[in-house]
Amino acid sequence: MNSPQRSLTGGCQCGAVRYAFLSPPEQASICHCRMCQKASGQPFMAFTGGRASNVRWTKGAPTFFQSSDVAERGFCSACGTPLTYGRKGRLSVTICSLDDPSAVQPTMQYGIEGKVDWVDDVVTLPSERTEDWMAKVGIAAIHSRQHSDA
Repeated sequence: MNSPQRSLTGGCQCGAVRYAFLSPPEQASICHCRMCQKASGQPFMAFTGGRASNVRWTKGAPTFFQSSDVAERGFCSACGTPLTYGRKGRLSVTICSLDDPSAVQPTMQYGIEGKVDWVDDVVTLPSERTEDWMAKVGIAAIHSRQHSDA
């Protein structure tokens, strides 16, 4: 899933919580279930991970919410970024909280009974680069307060 020479790291939007994988993750998937939709405010969540012992918190730690009787979800209590899904000694992190979200690619979909009807059509929507949208609406620059990717 990722190059063994490269460390897989990530964290929340504000930088208060950071993590690193000790070895490459075992799997990557997306989940369309209603719990994932509610936890993210999005049509699905993308995760990668495996054994919980394979993830080391390098700065801060997430706050956990027991979202069901079988799983807990971790998030940054400072900025709210959804970070993890865990159960029974396994831990997955949200793929887009990785410093390089392209380092892993989902190979499986779960919770398809909750899949939002329009998800498959998203790739057919008109597209626009951020800088083109900014020029069109008169924004000269955006000064991000987001933690930079490592």
